Amino acid sequence: MDPISEVLRLLRRQAEIQNGLRRSNASCVTDERELLLIRRKLSRYPAAVQAIGIASTELQRSADALSVDDIGKRF
Repeated sequence: MDPISEVLRLLRRQAEIQNGLRRSNASCVTDERELLLIRRKLSRYPAAVQAIGIASTELQRSADALSVDDIGKRF
C-alpha cells in the first residue's frame, strides 16, 4: 500500500476512535491500545505524515478529511 494511503487510513481511524471516546465520556482500554498502535505505525512514515500536515494546512481541512488526490496535487 502507498504510504500516503496508509497514513490517511490510519489518521481516519485515529479520528474515529478519538471522536468515539469523546462522545462516550468513557475510556476503553482496547481503544487506547489501538490509538497507541496507530501512533507507532504513523511514526514509520514521517515524510507522508509531514506531507499530509502541509496539505491539510494549505487546504484548511483536517487531515482525516483529505484524499490521496489532495496530497498528490500538492507534492
